[in-house]
Amino acid sequence: MSAAQLLDAARAKGWRIATAESCTGGMVSAALTAVAGSSDVFECGFVTYSNAAKKAMLGVRDDTLTAHGAVSEPVAREMAAGALAASGADLAVSVTGIAGPGGSDFKPEGRVCFGIATRQGSLRTETVEFGALGRDRVRGAACDHAISLMKQALAG
Repeated sequence: MSAAQLLDAARAKGWRIATAESCTGGMVSAALTAVAGSSDVFECGFVTYSNAAKKAMLGVRDDTLTAHGAVSEPVAREMAAGALAASGADLAVSVTGIAGPGGSDFKPEGRVCFGIATRQGSLRTETVEFGALGRDRVRGAACDHAISLMKQALAG
């Protein structure tokens, strides 16, 4: 699924898109806005790398961060919901993970959590274990997966 195909699908539905990114650092937004004409579909992107930014910009709760850590489905859920609430978008995706190098036994390198929220009330999360592919490849795979999730949300 290409960014252009996603934008075409959103355009056909009359939907606008927002992103909330941590480990991808704006790569999803960059992929979407690299496509000419994306301004009629892409609403905004939040790059919330720190926990403080997640809380201030997206309304992620401190107790969620404390209980689950930034790399978790509960945080991905609150990021996606927060991006939707803070924007005029109809669809929001969130990405938070450990691109590497590093990680731990509990949260290994390559673990990325995603959230997908729609104005129609759908909100779901998932975790993908990309493995220790190296920082650039994990980030690229996470970006591609986020685009795929948005396309699925538009289709469903």
